[in-house]
Amino acid sequence: MSDMLVNLLNLPPLEPLVESLRVEGIVVRRPNSFEMTPLREYIVREFGTGWADEAAAGFANKPASLFIAIHEKKIVGFAAYDCTRRDFFGPTGVTSAYRNKGIGKALLIASLWGLREIGYVYGIIGGAGPKDYYVKTVGATIIAGSNPGIYTDLLG
Repeated sequence: MSDMLVNLLNLPPLEPLVESLRVEGIVVRRPNSFEMTPLREYIVREFGTGWADEAAAGFANKPASLFIAIHEKKIVGFAAYDCTRRDFFGPTGVTSAYRNKGIGKALLIASLWGLREIGYVYGIIGGAGPKDYYVKTVGATIIAGSNPGIYTDLLG
């Protein structure tokens, strides 16, 4: 999968997305350090240990370079940035029953704003899966020659 580039100077506003989810009882926020284990367990269960390992690095950053979505005291989605590599967005995922509600979009945009806040002008979506989604949502473009990118030396 190719990497994609996002111009962080042209991001959509985050607050309307967060507020519309809050009305539905879904909270999008950064996790606290004491939520590291529940977040890791959620990611392992829903998406695998590889993603959990990548996201765990986000707790070393201050503030944590992660966002979570919570509904009824359960984690239902997450997004990481500046974890796998500097200036990279991902991994990210939303529990299947909670997809198509705007949670993924809010987590994506929150994370891209996080990259912008630490000084980046362009962000990289590593190994982008739903390319059309990223094009439509944040104007991402494919980086030519980026497949397989940083994932070229995987073990196994």
